[in-house]
This record gives sequence, C-alpha cells and structure tokens, in this order.
Amino acid sequence: MAKTFVLTLKRSTNKCTQDQKDAVRCLGLRKIRSTAEVKDSPAARGNIMKVQHLIDVEVKG
Repeated sequence: MAKTFVLTLKRSTNKCTQDQKDAVRCLGLRKIRSTAEVKDSPAARGNIMKVQHLIDVEVKG
C-alpha cells in the first residue's frame, strides 16, 4: 500500500510568491480549510516543502 499525505490549507496565499501559489494549486488546495489527499512522490514532497508554513500535513498509510 502506497503512503499518502492528507493536506489541509491553513493560511492564505495572498502575500506569497507566485511559485508558492502554484505549488498550493498543484497539491489540489484552493480555499482555506480545504483538504486534499496526495500520493507520496518526489514532486509532491518538493511542493510540500515549499509551502510547509501554509499547510498541515498528516501521513496516511
């Protein structure tokens, strides 16, 4: 069974750089308190590291 991450956007992306906004969008998050389940991959981990101050991460599986 593959490991997945459950991500929740906890802060706004208003004053973030465009790169961080793109990373949040790539992870499937749109509004504050929205959640998304993302499969573990190097690309997903990179995006999570870029915006770790904006999201909550839970490991599942």
